[in-house]
Amino acid sequence: MTTFVDRVELHVAAGNGGHGCASVHREKFKPLGGPDGGNGGRGGDVVLVVDQDVTTLLDYHHSPHRKATNGKPGEGGHRSGKDGTDLVLPVPDGTVVLDRDGNVLADLVGQGTRFVAGQGGRGGLGNAALASARRKAPGFALLGEPGTAQDIVLELKTVADVALVGYPSAGKSSLISVLSAAKPKIADYPFTTLVPNLGVVTAGATVYTIADVPGLIPGASQGRGLGLEFLRHVERCSVLVHVLDTATLESDRDPATDLDVIEEELRAYGAGLEDRPRVVVLNKVDVPDGRELAEMIRPDLQARGYQVFEVSAVSHEGLRELSFALARIVADTRAAQPAEEPTRVVIRPQAVDDAGFTVTREGDSLYRVRGEKPERWVVQTDFSNDEAVGYLADRLNRLGVEDELLKAGARPGDGVAIGPEDDAVVFDWEPTIAAGAEMLGRRGEDHRFEAPRPAVTRRRDRQAERDEAEQEYRGFDPFA
Repeated sequence: MTTFVDRVELHVAAGNGGHGCASVHREKFKPLGGPDGGNGGRGGDVVLVVDQDVTTLLDYHHSPHRKATNGKPGEGGHRSGKDGTDLVLPVPDGTVVLDRDGNVLADLVGQGTRFVAGQGGRGGLGNAALASARRKAPGFALLGEPGTAQDIVLELKTVADVALVGYPSAGKSSLISVLSAAKPKIADYPFTTLVPNLGVVTAGATVYTIADVPGLIPGASQGRGLGLEFLRHVERCSVLVHVLDTATLESDRDPATDLDVIEEELRAYGAGLEDRPRVVVLNKVDVPDGRELAEMIRPDLQARGYQVFEVSAVSHEGLRELSFALARIVADTRAAQPAEEPTRVVIRPQAVDDAGFTVTREGDSLYRVRGEKPERWVVQTDFSNDEAVGYLADRLNRLGVEDELLKAGARPGDGVAIGPEDDAVVFDWEPTIAAGAEMLGRRGEDHRFEAPRPAVTRRRDRQAERDEAEQEYRGFDPFA
């Protein structure tokens, strides 16, 4: 059964925002006590967080569909809906997030590093929040926005300072087991290592990590063997260690040829591995034939510019020198790296001449409006409510959409599409149209609040009758 997975395709969906509530406060002697609809809750986010206790993507291999909870709708009595719960997904250190096209979205390195893979939708406003001096009793509320949903690819790239590369059965697993406390599987057959192994080495005051990846063979960069599948785990290393078998039983192999083959595969793979420092380890010198071959090949490798060590994982010969040499290279690499600066909050205000939307002409009688605000307002609108449609028309008019349509040459009756081609709202444009329910008069206004109450009207009528009778009485002349 698979216990290690370093690449998965994950389908994430953030929570939808809750709808706002359209409600009117009612109690005895107050049949129309004013709007009291609450706002909808925000949808939950989908967040990837680096967790040092997680070492594989196996959980997401078995359950690739993850969704956060939706926000609750608002209720009457000014009660706002509950926000959705964020879905936090722990990932290993060194996880790279890509989209389906292979573009890198985030590189998660370091404990606690976060990336929002799915943004929860905002909750819709209730009619209480939409009320104003001009619109005293809105008969509508805004709908909640849907959360973002996307397919992402997670790739695990081991975060290690040193990477051991070489042919299968070259002794990489044995070497990492004696240099660190790692306990990899060791056996006398090829491809014993099926997953990367990671160990921690302490050499004096320097502590570094060392990784052992499955063995490479000719053609690994084209997919032969297991090399291509795990070569990504050496991309972050500071130094490459070529582990060469000096006691191989294969007659057509020798350390120099093995080194050339592995270097060719690394060049074919790319990923910027050409400039990494190299160290050559001649392993298995505890075998007499192996020691003799190592002494023969060492001058040639040193002449090619490699730092060469003769070691034995069985007798521990040469391991201390190798460990401290790797520690020096890692320390020099760390010192050469620029110091990490604290994260700055960058504020990029919108340009004063940026309207926030664009109007483009498509065909003879279709105009498309694209922009964050217009598209968001369309999603929030309940098109079954005439008053809500009128409110949308007012918002678009205040934003300047109508003026831009006129400048673009739009005429009454032309089609206007708001949103992308595959998900747009299309309507026939009528300039300054008086949308809304007819009983409400102008958009969003309720004349029931403008008209006086019946009792007040009756009192005013009776007072007017008394005033008129008094004026007639004062003008009456009994001797006329």
